[in-house]
Amino acid sequence: MIFRTRKAQIDDVSNIECLMQLSISNMLGDLLNEDQMEAANESMGLDTQLIKDGSYYLVFQDKELIGSGGFSTRETLFGGNHTPNRSDNLLIPGQDSAKIRAMYTHPKWIRKGVGTLILELAEKKALELGFNKFELMATVSGIMLYEKRGYQTEEEVEYVSKLGNKVPMYKMKKNIYA
Repeated sequence: MIFRTRKAQIDDVSNIECLMQLSISNMLGDLLNEDQMEAANESMGLDTQLIKDGSYYLVFQDKELIGSGGFSTRETLFGGNHTPNRSDNLLIPGQDSAKIRAMYTHPKWIRKGVGTLILELAEKKALELGFNKFELMATVSGIMLYEKRGYQTEEEVEYVSKLGNKVPMYKMKKNIYA
């Protein structure tokens, strides 16, 4: 399939948020209980800093938004604008790991190459900036994609929401030596 990609713009935010919510509820809804879903919703979402930095991409089939995701050159590993423990400190290419961030696929388009396309695009752009290591925080629905793309789980963590609910997450890394 041939998909169209472009960088996200601030005026895309509402469409991105709709895609994210659809993806979260459909992709995780069958895998997590209600308390875990509350924690997942708190830990996930759109970080508009990625759009401002020009490192967040959208995937379209015709005019339909079917995927989003990108990378960051900042310390924050995961989460949206609302997620606690954020840092906008810049990373050092060649020393630090670029962060793969906020990848979402429309449920109708899973296992059709959308996630792989976003991941390859994000890695390519980060490599162009001098990064040769990547890090991400995977959910239970995304871990298989990342493993197939060469990421290895370094640590399983539990995100604890403000309400005390917990959701499993997987810190994963990948090195590329050119």
